[in-house]
Amino acid sequence: MIVFHTIRWKNLLSTGNIFTEIRLDTHANTLIVGENGTGKSTIMDALTFVLFGKPYRNINKPQLVNSINLKDCLVELEFTTGSRKYLIRRGIKPNLFEIYADGFLMNQDARAKDYQDMLERMIIKMNYKSFTQIVVLGAASFTPFMQLTAADRRAVIEDLLDIQIFSNMNLIVKNRQQILKEEMNELRIRLDSVKEKIDLHKRHIDDMKKNNQEMIDGKRTQIENAKHTIVELETQAREIQVEIDALNLQIVDAATLHERNMKLTTYEAKIDNNKKKLEKEVSFYQNNDTCPSCKQAIDPAVKESRIHECTNKVAELDTGLLKLEEERNDVVGRLKRIAGLVDQINTHGKEHSNVSSSIVHSRRYVDLLESEIGRLMGGKLVSTDTEEQSKLLFDELTTHIERRKEVSEEKVYLDAASQLLKDGGIKTRIIRQYLPIINKLVNKYLAAMDFFVNFTIDEEFKETIKSRHRDYFSYENFSEGEKQKIDLALLLTWRAVARIKNSVSTNLLVLDETFDSSLDSKGTDALLDILHSLPDNTNVFVISHKDQLHDKFNQSIRFEKKQNFSRIVP
Repeated sequence: MIVFHTIRWKNLLSTGNIFTEIRLDTHANTLIVGENGTGKSTIMDALTFVLFGKPYRNINKPQLVNSINLKDCLVELEFTTGSRKYLIRRGIKPNLFEIYADGFLMNQDARAKDYQDMLERMIIKMNYKSFTQIVVLGAASFTPFMQLTAADRRAVIEDLLDIQIFSNMNLIVKNRQQILKEEMNELRIRLDSVKEKIDLHKRHIDDMKKNNQEMIDGKRTQIENAKHTIVELETQAREIQVEIDALNLQIVDAATLHERNMKLTTYEAKIDNNKKKLEKEVSFYQNNDTCPSCKQAIDPAVKESRIHECTNKVAELDTGLLKLEEERNDVVGRLKRIAGLVDQINTHGKEHSNVSSSIVHSRRYVDLLESEIGRLMGGKLVSTDTEEQSKLLFDELTTHIERRKEVSEEKVYLDAASQLLKDGGIKTRIIRQYLPIINKLVNKYLAAMDFFVNFTIDEEFKETIKSRHRDYFSYENFSEGEKQKIDLALLLTWRAVARIKNSVSTNLLVLDETFDSSLDSKGTDALLDILHSLPDNTNVFVISHKDQLHDKFNQSIRFEKKQNFSRIVP
C-alpha cells in the first residue's frame, strides 16, 4: 500500500516563491475551499506533475510555472510503500527530477524516460491513467472510465489487478518467437546450402571416380584458361602502371609549388604588415601637429614630405600585393589541378592493387589444379582433403538438423505460452474471477447513491446497464448527474479492489468539485456517507466551493489570493 504523507510546492501556477505544504495523512477527511482562482485545485496538478511529469488540467507543461516569477517551479512529495520511505522532487526552470529512497538518491544514470518508467513500474506501480481513476477525480480534466478506449480500460484493470506482468511477459515471448522465426529461416537457408554443397561434393567425387583422365584434361583446360587470364591481367597491370607513371610525371613540381605557395603567403603577410605600419604613420602625421614624445611642433614641410613618401611606398606595396596575388592564384590553380591528378593516381593505384590480387589468386588456383592433377595421376582418386571436407559437411548438416529440432521444440513451448499470455488467456481468467466482485461493488455504491440500475462489465470491458424494468441503457443515455454517480461508483470500486489486491492501494483520495457539479442534495449526502464509511487509513480531500460542507469534515483548508499569489489562510 502507498501511504502519501506530505506534499509541498512553490512557483506552481498561482503559487509564489514560498512553499505551500499540505499533510496528506493526518485527517480522515479534509475540505479544501476558496474562491475561483485562489489555487485550491493546484494540489491536483502538484500530485500529477510530481508523479508523472505532466499537469492534471488541460495545459502545457511549461504553463505550470508561475507567470510572475517565471522560474524555480518545484514540487516535493513524501510517501511510503512497504517499509521504504520515498521523496520525489520535480521542478521546471531549472528542470529537476530526483527520487530518494530512505534518504539516498536513486541512480540517475538512465534517461529521464527510463527513470520515470522505474518510478511507475517499480515504486508506485501505476500509470497516469490508473492514478486518475483510483486516486484523483476532477471535474475539469477527468476522463471517466466509461469514456476510455477498450485498451485504456484494460490497462487500468491490469494495473489494478497487478497482472500487467503478463503483458510484459507476452512481449518477451513475442520477441523470442520473432528471434526463433528468424533463426529457423536462417537454419533453413543453411541446411539448403549444406545439402547443395554435399550434392555438389558427391557429384564431384563420382565424376572423379568415373573418368579420371577426363577430369585431368578438364583441369588442364582450366589451368590454360587461368594462365591466359593471368597474362591478360598482367598486361592490364602494366597498362595501369604506365598511366600511373605518366600521371606522376605531371605532378613532379608539386613539392616546389607547395613551397612556393607558402613563401608567397609569407611575403604577402610581410608586405601587408609594412603597409599597415606606413598607413599608421600617415595617419599619425595627418592627425598630429605636435610630437607626443618631445612636445615640440612638427615642421609642416617635414610632415608633408613624410606623408608623401609613405603614401608612395603604400602605393608601391599595393602594386606588389597585386602581383603576389596573381602569382599565388596561378600557384593555387596549378595545385588544384595536381590534386585532381593525385586522385586519378590513387584510383589507378586501387585498380592496380585489385588486378595484382586477382593475379595472385589465379596463380594459387593454378597451383591447386596442378596439385589435384598430380594426385589424380598418382592413382588416388579421392584426396584426404576431399574426404575430410565430406566429413565436415556431414557434421555441419547434422549440427543444423539437431539445432532445428531444438528450435522447433522451443517454438512449440513459446506458442503455448503465447496463447496463455494473450488477452484471452491467463489475464482473462484472472479478470473473470474479479468481474463478479467489481460488478457487485459498482452496484452497491450506485444503490448507496439512490441510483438503482444493474451495471455489469464483461471480459471485453464493455458495459451493460439495465433498469428495474430490464430496459437496456448505455452510459451516454444518462444525465450528467447520473453519469457522475456511475463515475464515482467505479472510482470507489477500483479503490476497494485495489485494497483487496494491495497492488495500487493508497490512503489518498482527492475529489475536485465533485460536490459542486451535477450531484443533487440526495446524491451529496449519500456520497458523504460513503466517504465517511471508507476504511480508517483513508485520507479524503474534497475540493469545493461550498462552505456549508464545513461541518461535515474533520479539517478545512482555505485558500486565498494575496498580492497575486495563492496561499493557505493561516
